[in-house]
Amino acid sequence: MVLNYDGTGQTNLVFEGTMNPQRPAVTRLADSVASELEKRILEGSLKPGDRLPSERALALELGVSRPSLREAMQQLVSKGLLSTRHGGGTYVTDRLEAHFVDPWQGMLKANPMLHRDLLEVRQMLESQAAALAADRATDLDISRLDAAHAALEASYERDDLTHCIETDVAFHQAVAEASHNALIGHLTASLMRVIRGHVSNNLVHLHARPQRWNQLRAQHRAIWQAIREHKPQEAALAASEHIEFVRQSIEDKVLDEARRSSALRRLGDVPAN
Repeated sequence: MVLNYDGTGQTNLVFEGTMNPQRPAVTRLADSVASELEKRILEGSLKPGDRLPSERALALELGVSRPSLREAMQQLVSKGLLSTRHGGGTYVTDRLEAHFVDPWQGMLKANPMLHRDLLEVRQMLESQAAALAADRATDLDISRLDAAHAALEASYERDDLTHCIETDVAFHQAVAEASHNALIGHLTASLMRVIRGHVSNNLVHLHARPQRWNQLRAQHRAIWQAIREHKPQEAALAASEHIEFVRQSIEDKVLDEARRSSALRRLGDVPAN
């Protein structure tokens, strides 16, 4: 590279030899695009399993050339955050969750006492998430949380247990993402995947007990109201009390099953007529 003075007061950079003056700019642009896509994955606007828009549409949205976009996407493929599938399309992988979820699911099945530890972590995580959401949620976050709570309420109204399980998980994830803490959002998603069957069994247990079922419904409403009214302390308390209620419900379920087993054993001792 040499400096060329052209007599006009301007100093120009002149590249010599085999150096390509465009290469650094293309690389920096690809890095910038990769960072933008990675940010979307971290914040949850691009979720595991989501298919990215077409190359043409995404390049247009980001205002970059398709070669720069391809280079950026290849960076994320190399990191394991994106994957290409047979038949076309690029998708967000579940790498951020899979390394956590896969081993813990197996260990929870083999070690039931880990459920207590998991609930303690969930209590800390969700109370903090609710507090942060109450403090940081934007109008768009509140609208999304309103929709998540409305869907949960509709499940209660229809007494649709299957849909209630889905909307329960979605509501808690909406709270986590409204916290605007990327780690809380991804950890909550991971925990929900780990304990999905656990949540389902507990909701079945509570559904059979109308008073407890109504308490559960009221707890979700309390979390929702505290966040939308921007009351962090109330939101944290409501979330913590909810998880404590879940913990107690699980203990009750275990006791009920133990009593039922005991009763069945005694019934087996009764002589046949």
